[in-house]
Amino acid sequence: MSRPLLYLDVDGPLNPYAAQPERRPPGYTTLRVTLGPDRSALSGRTLRVWLAPWHGPALLDLGYELYWATTWMADANRWIAPVLGLPELPYVDFGDALLSERPDGVHWKTAALVDHAAGRPFAWVDDEQSALDGEYVAGHHPAPALLHHVSPRLGLRPADFETLAEWSTDARDAAT
Repeated sequence: MSRPLLYLDVDGPLNPYAAQPERRPPGYTTLRVTLGPDRSALSGRTLRVWLAPWHGPALLDLGYELYWATTWMADANRWIAPVLGLPELPYVDFGDALLSERPDGVHWKTAALVDHAAGRPFAWVDDEQSALDGEYVAGHHPAPALLHHVSPRLGLRPADFETLAEWSTDARDAAT
């Protein structure tokens, strides 16, 4: 079996943007990113991004096939990957679904991730999933899937990596 996919959101799991603004979490570094005109809604804004360099090696050690699943899309390779020590990663291009609200309440990323996974096992790390997303995935995806919620105040913690490692092992065992 091929490795399971791991879809990574940036803001929330990797950048705990909701932490107290005056208190950078221990072990994190501050990055200031000025977004260009291609990010129209945020064009010209400088964002404060907190990143933990240890996240990169920990993600690589999990044994997943990593993909960005974030509004940053290709910009994650420019700004986020180097700080974390990650190689350039492929990203899910959300196209017209990007930030589009769905009338059924399912997150705008969910259907695109199910389509992208194309029946492969996947874990999705994000801070915006709901029970509706879990129901959608269960009804539209034939393989194992883990929707792993991360607090945007805390970001990914060691316990999250333990959960992801255990799930990957379980998904591989189920496929054999």
